[in-house]
Formats: sequence, C-alpha cells, structure tokens
Amino acid sequence: MIHQDHYQIENEQAANTPHTEELAAHYKEILNLLGEEPEREGLQKTPMRVAKAMQVLTRGYKMDAHKVLTDALFKEDYSQMVIVKDIDFFSLCEHHMLPFYGKVHVAYIPNGYITGLSKIARVVDIYSHRLQVQERMTLQIKEAIEQTLHPLGVMVVVEAKHMCMQMRGVEKQNSITTTSDFSGAFNQAKTRQEFMNLISHER
Repeated sequence: MIHQDHYQIENEQAANTPHTEELAAHYKEILNLLGEEPEREGLQKTPMRVAKAMQVLTRGYKMDAHKVLTDALFKEDYSQMVIVKDIDFFSLCEHHMLPFYGKVHVAYIPNGYITGLSKIARVVDIYSHRLQVQERMTLQIKEAIEQTLHPLGVMVVVEAKHMCMQMRGVEKQNSITTTSDFSGAFNQAKTRQEFMNLISHER
C-alpha cells in the first residue's frame, strides 16, 4: 500500500506543473490540425488529460537514479551475483512517441556495497519514463548502477515490444527486440551465460 501511495503521489506531482495548461493548449491545437472538433463533448477534457498523462509518462526527467541507489546503500561483504529479473516497464519511443514495453533483467556483482532490491526497479522506472530508444535505456540503466555502486560487474537485458512496429510501418505484431549491455566480470562469456540461464529458468 505504501508503494502504491508513493507512486500515486509522484504521478499527481508530475501531472500538475506550471506547464500543464500550456501543454493542454498545444494538444487542443493538435486536435484541430488532425481535423477534429476539440469543443465536442467527448474531446473537451482530452487536451488536459493528455497533458497530464504525458507529464506522468516523462516524469523520469525530474528524477535522479544515482540518488535513488545511494538512498539505500549498505556495506556488505557479498560477492555473488545479485539478480532482479522480470521488471515490467513502459516507455515512449522518441521517434514516434508511441509506447514500447516489456521486461528488464538486471544483475550486478557487489564490490563491498549493495543497494535495496526495489531501488533497481526504480532505476528502470526513471529511465523508462522518458522519451527513449531501447538501446540507450539499456545503457543508462547499466551505467547508473556501475557509476553508483562500483560493482565487480553489471549486466542488463531488455526485452520489448514496440508499438511503432505493431501499429505502423511493417506491422509485425509478435516481434520482440532484445538488447543487452554489460561490464566488468560480465565480459567473461561464462558469467554472462550464467546470468542468461538464471533469467531464462521457468520463464
């Protein structure tokens, strides 16, 4: 319940900024340009709804992934792989501003410090709530963990479906795009394979 309330407060804050009215005015003009009638009953509140929704969907710009990780940083002599897998994410492709969504799997090998497991999911949330490309998001998640925790190694795998492929262009409904990035101990093929085996188990 606390977790849900925290996100609800964040969303409410993101959706009510000094720019909300200005954004709504632009979306009203977009409806006009598309040939719609913004004053008809079904669309009267749409510009404001979209303005608020877009601010929630891009709230990651106002958040600091490094601070999130250091807020729950603990000294611990544990040097085996820590994995947080199947982290759901939703993002917006910066090319068409259409959604892409899927799962993120993260592993790191501590080097004297660990962070709260939920903080890894928060890092994913921060970078996915921006206009993105999947490749950059994968790199940003890895770099945030690497630069903050200084672990022996980090690996991130992202699996996603892109609405820009499903709704327009090639219209391939079932295609999945997979990206990965890694550093340190994960440069060894054996370590990477161990991670891939663990995230594939019983999925």
